[in-house]
Amino acid sequence: MARIAVVGSTNMDLVTTVVRRPEAGETVAGDGFALVPGGKGSNQAIAARRAGAEVEFVGAVGGDMFAEALRTVLRESGVGVSRLREVEGASGIATIVVDGAGENTIIVVAGANGRMTELTAADLDTIAAADVLMCQLEIPVSTVLAAARHARANNTVVLLNPSPVQDLPAEIWAEVDVAVVNEGESARLASALAAVPHVITTLGAAGASYRGPDGLAMTHPGVRVAVVDTTGAGDAFTGALAAHWHEGPATALAWACTAGALATTKLGASASIPESAEVERVLAGSGRDSRV
Repeated sequence: MARIAVVGSTNMDLVTTVVRRPEAGETVAGDGFALVPGGKGSNQAIAARRAGAEVEFVGAVGGDMFAEALRTVLRESGVGVSRLREVEGASGIATIVVDGAGENTIIVVAGANGRMTELTAADLDTIAAADVLMCQLEIPVSTVLAAARHARANNTVVLLNPSPVQDLPAEIWAEVDVAVVNEGESARLASALAAVPHVITTLGAAGASYRGPDGLAMTHPGVRVAVVDTTGAGDAFTGALAAHWHEGPATALAWACTAGALATTKLGASASIPESAEVERVLAGSGRDSRV
């Protein structure tokens, strides 16, 4: 069982479903509304746990009505929350609109995530004890850099999902072992990614590709499913990849593509992340052993 430390965000997702997303200045009628705990860090932590890893979460919630729900969804998913701190002000919020095709638009307000500006000694110990550190960019970049540097100093694999995409200082890329990006992020970050040893690019319904050291490359096809909501699919992919990274890129890619696809078959982010048994059944049905 891989040990994973996630240093990242947790948000309450306000999800509205519509037949089609509104144009600028337009009002449309919604079909439904739900409050769903999310955040890229939290989603990826839950995904890694459901894929079979032991996971500790380092993050922050506010002192508001959403804080306990955000803590509870992690704890009930089996993710360690001893390093989830409470800070003054609001928790992170994401407003999500999902249309009839399952596509979404998202507005994120950082809240407590933006106030996570330093790591404690206990946080650093959690990172050092892990096999893999997972980070995203919904917390301050300076905190991501501090976490990555400490991981590298303690032989912990650094896996970065550079989303929401932005230009990053070269010193962060120097610490990254594995980068997980979508096609748009890959195009924007091409020069920076060239220096990363392992790069995985998600290709939507087409699956994902892998580029490793010395030109090693492979792809994994997409898994055909009935799409309901794509929110959180990338997080399900990344968490499963991290959980099985120690088994090699081929196996990790198979798990990630399958978990990401299954996550699109349900509404919401954390609620849609599949359990390991669901992924195993699909892999077995496709003729692929879970240890590709």
